[in-house]
Amino acid sequence: MMSINFRVMQIPQRVLAAYAFTDESVKAEIIGSGLINHTWKLTDSGREYILQRVNQHVFKQPEDIAYNIDLVASHLKKYYPNYLFISPVAAIDGRTLVYLEEEGYFRMFPFVKDSVSIDTVKTTKQAYEAAAQFGRFTKLLSGLQSSQLRITIPSFHDLTLRYQQFLSAIETGNQQRVKESDQLIKKLLGYSTIAEEYERIKTDPSFKLRVTHHDTKISNVLFDEHGNGLCVIDLDTLMPGYFFSDVGDMMRTYLSPVNEEESDFSKIEVRTDFYKAIAEGYFTEMKDELTDAEKNSFFYAGKFMIYMQAIRFLTDYLNADVYYGAKYPGHNFIRAGNQEVLLEKLMEKEHLLI
Repeated sequence: MMSINFRVMQIPQRVLAAYAFTDESVKAEIIGSGLINHTWKLTDSGREYILQRVNQHVFKQPEDIAYNIDLVASHLKKYYPNYLFISPVAAIDGRTLVYLEEEGYFRMFPFVKDSVSIDTVKTTKQAYEAAAQFGRFTKLLSGLQSSQLRITIPSFHDLTLRYQQFLSAIETGNQQRVKESDQLIKKLLGYSTIAEEYERIKTDPSFKLRVTHHDTKISNVLFDEHGNGLCVIDLDTLMPGYFFSDVGDMMRTYLSPVNEEESDFSKIEVRTDFYKAIAEGYFTEMKDELTDAEKNSFFYAGKFMIYMQAIRFLTDYLNADVYYGAKYPGHNFIRAGNQEVLLEKLMEKEHLLI
């Protein structure tokens, strides 16, 4: 990647000053494929760092993210000091989150030397290693009461709310789009038992609220040069949650060779060997942590997350793309249809995977 100066990237010099850098000494390069935060890699006198600008449109209270990270860092340092946890770098004034008027919030992390991140799961080993890392992270934090965490995105994985929003969009959304989406709406309404199961789970004490990552895409795991998992990163959505949020997000993003942007639905498939890799990796760490009821709901995790994302995409389409936006006409309709097909493909293989 090309090294460029901060002035070229229009990053305020005050950010550098907050960390005792000068724009003459630091070189930077834009990295990552994330759509939420802006991320750069900094190099200064042989030392490397990751700098991020936090997106306040998504995270209304960035201080809550910093609080959660500090809480987890303290717990891991006390009880599991050998675990590789990427703690933020403190600014000159000791803060781990820097706020600049009219510029927003910034934070910095040390760059893990020789670490590798990937954007697409290509092998079962990658799926296994990632699942093991997310499972290990949750297990190590089992002694930390999830209620101590602050909520960074309210109702993020609340399927009950998402389903109600879907029903509301059918009634009050763009009626021309509702009419055009009739077949897809009927298909997704036909899966309403997934939302009903979630309602039941919320009242079942066998399902525990744990410290949950909530964003388990493969790019949130660091690997070494041999493809072994090192640790998880990006804790912006760290909140109390159910295990199936993490497992379901892995299934949604690892099982198919194509993602939700694919418009050729014939390319969508559920790779059973990748499903088994996720299960084996996660159970390697979490087998003794999960209750019997949770273990029996492992397959449900995939249905939960895929269904929720399908109705969220279609809800946004019916509401004129006010949340996700659209890069082309019908973008969210395509995404919703993509996820419905993935859900259908998963359920077709249920007898092979349970």
